[in-house]
Amino acid sequence: MSGGVDSAVAAARAVEAGHDVVGVHLALNRMPGTLRTGSRGCCTIEDSNDAWRACDRLGIPFYVWDFSERFKADVVDDFVAEYAAGRTPNPCMRCNERIKFAALLEKALALGFDAVCTGHYAKVVRTADGSPELHRAADWAKDQSYVLGVLTAEQLEHCLFPLADTPSKAEVREEAARRGLSVAKKPDSHDICFISDGDTRGWLAEQIEMEPGDIVDETGAKVGEHTGANAFTVGQRRGLRLGRPAPDGKPRFVLEIRPKDATVVVGPEKLLAVERIRGIRLSWAGLPPAGAEAGEEFVCEAQVRAHGDPVPARARLEPADAAGEAADGMPGPVLQVTLDAPLRGVAPGQTVVLYQGTRVLGQATIDTACALDRVG
Repeated sequence: MSGGVDSAVAAARAVEAGHDVVGVHLALNRMPGTLRTGSRGCCTIEDSNDAWRACDRLGIPFYVWDFSERFKADVVDDFVAEYAAGRTPNPCMRCNERIKFAALLEKALALGFDAVCTGHYAKVVRTADGSPELHRAADWAKDQSYVLGVLTAEQLEHCLFPLADTPSKAEVREEAARRGLSVAKKPDSHDICFISDGDTRGWLAEQIEMEPGDIVDETGAKVGEHTGANAFTVGQRRGLRLGRPAPDGKPRFVLEIRPKDATVVVGPEKLLAVERIRGIRLSWAGLPPAGAEAGEEFVCEAQVRAHGDPVPARARLEPADAAGEAADGMPGPVLQVTLDAPLRGVAPGQTVVLYQGTRVLGQATIDTACALDRVG
């Protein structure tokens, strides 16, 4: 129970379906006095109170489980470490992977519960042999299957998503109002939950020791200087403060971040186009495609942002020893994805989620992304 309208309605539907439901709010913020500001932040005092009121209205028990220490280690510290390494992480993926469907599910199962029920917009579908598959929700505009792409078949066995077939968020709010839930008009939370003011660059500057360095173009020529490479992201245009304009007078964009020598590489927009992605830390959301684990190529769609458009692609696995060691030394097979249409500004550290139609096949953390026109 996050304290939002989606989890409140999901709980109501679970109760109505005859399940024995217990509401649990996760205390993830290590600053318990933090207050919500509009649509920014979560896990605040207001959110906890809203969750309690929803449970009281539904007549179900309410508990607060403190996972703040694990959240800091597995999500916040990971976020900082990834940026320090020059990568662009997705903290929502890590939270789902390590907190909501790992720590929470582990504790729930240990206490005798059968499943974790959430207000995510996604769907679990059973195959003919009973195996679980993860699919997109009915409302593609609110679909959250991308951030759930880290879930494994074992975890999907214990997941309930009551909002899966809901046509729109407006209908969820209308239902909440009919049920007398006070969160019916509560705004959705946005941005990174532990950076409530939305200033990611400023927050990172307090966490990472910034080292000044050079800004170079795609040929290696110095075109400016910066005060900290970790504050940049691939695809960024504003805030570069370049002292040397591009020969064609067109704007430059961040193409690459090299934290080892504190160098930021910039270049023309066309060099942001990516057609090949190399992924590590692969996991399948159910059974893998036929022949995939034997290295056979399979057709799919690739999505690299939570609300990005999927792109037709072909993918295959390479053994770790054949593909070379990944940047972070992670063992296991490497996912090679070839895009049929280029994607713009794909950065190491992001997550590529593979689909076949509405079905989520699995995901991998992007290790490298190759631009169409860039050499090296």
